[in-house]
Formats: sequence, C-alpha cells, structure tokens
Amino acid sequence: MIDAHNHLGRWLSGDDDWLVDDVRVFVEMLDEVGVETIVNLDGRWGAELAANITRYDVAYPGRILTFCHVDWSILGQDVDARSAVDQMTRQLAASAKAGAHGVKVWKDLGLSVRDTAGELVMPDDPRVVAVLRAAGDLGLPVMIHTADPVAFFEPLTPSNERWDELQVHPEWWFGRPDLPTFGELIHRLGQLVALCPRTTFIGAHVGCWAEDLRAVGRMLADHPNWNVDIAGRLGELGRRPSDFAALVESHPDRVLFGTDCFPPTPDDYLRHRRFLESDDRGFAYSGDPTPPQGNWTIDGAGLDPGLLPGLYRENARRLLRLTD
Repeated sequence: MIDAHNHLGRWLSGDDDWLVDDVRVFVEMLDEVGVETIVNLDGRWGAELAANITRYDVAYPGRILTFCHVDWSILGQDVDARSAVDQMTRQLAASAKAGAHGVKVWKDLGLSVRDTAGELVMPDDPRVVAVLRAAGDLGLPVMIHTADPVAFFEPLTPSNERWDELQVHPEWWFGRPDLPTFGELIHRLGQLVALCPRTTFIGAHVGCWAEDLRAVGRMLADHPNWNVDIAGRLGELGRRPSDFAALVESHPDRVLFGTDCFPPTPDDYLRHRRFLESDDRGFAYSGDPTPPQGNWTIDGAGLDPGLLPGLYRENARRLLRLTD
C-alpha cells in the first residue's frame, strides 16, 4: 500500500515535537502492515522543510515522501500582488529543488488567510491560481483541503450531527456569517482546478465532500486533473458504502488510499482494509472508545478485488511519479 495522506512532522503536533518519535521503529511497523510508502504532508517551507526531508526522505529514501506548503501569509504583507506571487513562486521552486514531492494546500484558504486589504483569500483567487499553476510547471502534485465536513458549516445546535465533536473543538465550527458557506468554498475549489489544467490535484478527504459522492463523481468527470483520496473520512464513507463502491468503479484510476491517522497504527490500517475489502456490517470507524466524529458505526464497501491494486498503490505511484 501507499498511504498518500499522513502527518509525521511537527506542524500539527501542538508541542513543536515530531509526531513520530522513533522513525526506525515506525518504518518497521510499515513493513509489517504492507505500507511501502507514506506521504508526509508537514514539510512547510525553508528550514522546516529541510528538517523533515533530512529526518524522513533522506534517511529512508522511497519510504517517506514529504510535501511542502506555500506561505500564504505573504499575501497579508505590505507587498503588491505581483511581488507576492513572485515570492511564493520562488519559495515553491526552492522547495522543489530541496526535494519536496508535492504541495499541501490547507483549509485556511477561504477561512482564515487574509490579504493586505483584510479580505479572505479564496481558493480561486488569481494570486493562488498563479502559484498553483507554477506547481504544475514544476511537476508537483497539489494535495488540497478546502472547507471541512458539511456539518461544521450548519447551525450549531444539538441537532447538528457533529454537535459532540464541536463541543470539544468549537474552533472547527465555520457557520458564522462572516465566513463563506460550504457551497461557496466548494464552488471556488472547482474554479481553481479548472483554471490550473496542467496542475495535478488530489482532493483531500474524498474531494472535500465525502457526504455527497455523486457530486465528487461529477467533479472527477468534469476535471481530468482532479483526483481524490479517502483519508480521514472512513466515518462518512462507511455510511454510504455502495455509493463509494460506485465511485471507485466509475473512476478506478482517480481514487487514492490514505488514512490521515497520525501517526498511524497497525489497527488503523486493518480497519481501513476491513472497510475496503469486506462486507462486514456495523463496526467502529475509529479506534477511540468514543466515536470522534459522530455516534454511528459503518459498513464495509466490499470492493471488487480488481479495483484494489489501483486504489491501494498504482494510482498514487502514477501521480507521485514513482519508479522502482
């Protein structure tokens, strides 16, 4: 397997420490569960990118591949649009030269990044388009996460199916009137992908809309440069396993395996295999004692075994331009 979506760096650790303590032991675990390569999305840029690449990519070549980020905060500095784009494009080229295997674009575009005028920078902002076109010219695939679960944009009441989760993480609720709606963000995402036809995109979390797989399928049909991973959305996919199976059958070369369990454990991989390969019913989508996303269980998709090599490995190898 290739786990095309994971976090091994320091960016999301909360304490500025590495999410993986002992890399050698971690790689041995990957050997045991059959993961030949894992993507680390935490490279950021500059010195942090260099630290991630040295710790992971250089020490374990071919096993761990680090993606960089773009420093969108440059758009909020006192520079004109052309200078900002030039700075970010040069940063991206430097990251590629340093060994980044792709670009991670996070949900802060459209939700928190602001320019010098104080306006939210949307995914299809011309400045963003210019930078991500440059990523395509550099041969870097772009893993993009736009918006968040639909429930995070709905009224914050006990009837919200993610009510319990949002009580623990109130900062994840985006239903405020000063923020775009979920629908607007997804529309802007589609505009971005259309405006960058030579850039390969991977839509994180099932194309950022795991709740509506028919809409995901339409976007795949409309944009040949659009692909999706399944990371972090087992709880959603397991509520609509037949729709997920239909999506993979319709687009067998466009769906990638990923977990977004950081750091992942053998049980995490076993749970994903159970969903993808079995017809089991009513099992937990998480190893946590309390379901972290919603109070439900999931059913297995029971995919045709002929679809598994592409989903598990070959689609990612093609998009990441891996060779033996």
